[in-house]
Amino acid sequence: MRILKRLLRSALISVVIFFAIAFGLVVSQGLEELSGEGGLNFTGQVSTGITNTTPLTAYTARDGTSLATRTYSSTALNPPLVVLVHGSGWHGLQFDGLARELAEYADVVVPDLRGHGVSPVRRGDVDYIGQLEDDLADLINLMRKPGQAVVLAGHSSGGGLVVRFAGGMHRDLISGAVLMAPFLQYDAPTTRPNSGGWAQPLTRRIIGLTMLNAVNIRFLNHLPAIQFNFPTGVLDGPLGASATPNYSFRLNTSFAPRRDYLTDAAALPPFLLIAGSEDEAFVAEEYEPLMSSASNEGQYLLVDGVGHLDVVNAPETRGAIAAFLKQFAGS
Repeated sequence: MRILKRLLRSALISVVIFFAIAFGLVVSQGLEELSGEGGLNFTGQVSTGITNTTPLTAYTARDGTSLATRTYSSTALNPPLVVLVHGSGWHGLQFDGLARELAEYADVVVPDLRGHGVSPVRRGDVDYIGQLEDDLADLINLMRKPGQAVVLAGHSSGGGLVVRFAGGMHRDLISGAVLMAPFLQYDAPTTRPNSGGWAQPLTRRIIGLTMLNAVNIRFLNHLPAIQFNFPTGVLDGPLGASATPNYSFRLNTSFAPRRDYLTDAAALPPFLLIAGSEDEAFVAEEYEPLMSSASNEGQYLLVDGVGHLDVVNAPETRGAIAAFLKQFAGS
């Protein structure tokens, strides 16, 4: 009996210590004011957004929430459906130029992901981990014509979400994928420290929330867990109100492949990966050796002299995606 009491006391002490550490880590860190310097060059993104004339429309997700999207219909014969997924902190306007060009070959849909854009229900947050995948599945099921092949394409964190989608329960909805400088994980060999100064994770808080989630405690998952170093000129400019400067833990987790990101990558359908040689956030040369270790379904393009954001509108990117889409026409 004495031994049992000692064991119970030890177990109780361990539990108390675990929760003290976890909650202590969560409350010990919060949002900070960022400098707005040393991050990414948004010049092209802002100019594209200001000149955009494509209207927003809405679709209804499974939970009844109205979410924003833009559509670019094709006149091609039996085109595939391409869904373009934007990167962290921004919205679907980053693809307006590319979407217009790809509409020659495909029906193109560009959502503002939940928690993003002009007027989200809760900026920088979702309801649960995995909701972004469910929203994309709802959009695909709504927009896809009978028998139409679907190619899911994304840039940066949007590319990471495509990888996550391929490894999840909705993987059968897509026939192909395009990954433009995708985020895989913070410790992947492709990722520069803090994504080149763009992403500022609240590391202690993330560790604490991860500990709590491991024992199914999720009531603090709404707390901010990462913030983005937007240039001051963007936040003070005409599109500043549409930027999303920080994410909750559950949105940030939803927007990336799972921790075993190569398992998600191994589930990808035929894919095209494009990155710029001057990428400030990622090490472009590391993508092919890393991804090819998990899958032999990939094609790879390194665009010379192009940075992280500008790779989206590079002529080489448009040409490579157009060629890649041909295999899905009439499917």
